[in-house]
Amino acid sequence: MERDRKFTARHDGHLLESLMEMCEGESRTKVKSYLTHGQIMVNDRNITAFDHQLKKGDSIVILARGTRLKRHSGETDTRVRIVYEDDWLIVAEKKSGLLTISTGAGGETTAYSILTEHVRRQAARKAGSRAAAKKTGVYIVHRIDRDTSGLIIFAKDLQTRERLQENWNRSVISRKYVAVLEGTLPQEEGTWTSWLKENPKSLKVSSSPTDNGGKMAVTHYHELLRAPKYSLAEFELETGRKNQIRVHAADMGCPIAGDKKYGARSNPLGRLALHARSIAFIHPVTGRTVSFDTGIPRMFRRMFSDSEVLPKESGAGH
Repeated sequence: MERDRKFTARHDGHLLESLMEMCEGESRTKVKSYLTHGQIMVNDRNITAFDHQLKKGDSIVILARGTRLKRHSGETDTRVRIVYEDDWLIVAEKKSGLLTISTGAGGETTAYSILTEHVRRQAARKAGSRAAAKKTGVYIVHRIDRDTSGLIIFAKDLQTRERLQENWNRSVISRKYVAVLEGTLPQEEGTWTSWLKENPKSLKVSSSPTDNGGKMAVTHYHELLRAPKYSLAEFELETGRKNQIRVHAADMGCPIAGDKKYGARSNPLGRLALHARSIAFIHPVTGRTVSFDTGIPRMFRRMFSDSEVLPKESGAGH
């Protein structure tokens, strides 16, 4: 029978890197799965962030697979932060390493499952019945990759989801991402266009400057900061294709840090350094324009602490 494993942090640093030292002989994918499945406790707190800052002497426990943590009814899973909520929509910020929706494997915790539980708790409090609450839930409007952090939209009913999805190109005014890149972009700002096609076997997306039977993808980019080996850039999507920014960054000779799939040679943050920073869209029910901006993640900014001052950021709002 598998047992919990207990360790003590040997030095200050990121949680993932310390776990790799402690779990000698295990693959990086395996160790990352402990975080994804909520199996890591640091000083008796459940931690899922790869970049959680450890201090020397911290207590670390890897829970045996299948262990379920008991949560108080009002406790919020820290892997998802609700930025905005009304009767029809939830705009949430998810952390890197968390799936938007299940891949089919049993027992996976996802942004969808966390927010479904949140909505059902609300319904149970209103109706006074847990059974009645099970009829409620959330509906995915769009998704971002497991290893990408940032903003995603969920609808609270099918009609709202359909309104948003059917009018997506007209409703979404702006979607911006920020990324740490290896090297620098070919120009400080510009637009990259190509045709993207996914290989059904490898699930890797290939890019062609001419129509290859795939889907046309258009990405606008703007360099924010530059360091000796890395640059910080903002990307705005004109189209929303699978892996679009990751592929276009690699096309331009500067893959996203941590993106081994598309040619990155380094992983300074212990994660894919891509974040869905902001989104602005027309509310499908009220007709108002709503916009949200998380700002640049702190861990991204720290890599450029010696660079010029970052541009002024706007906070999340609506």
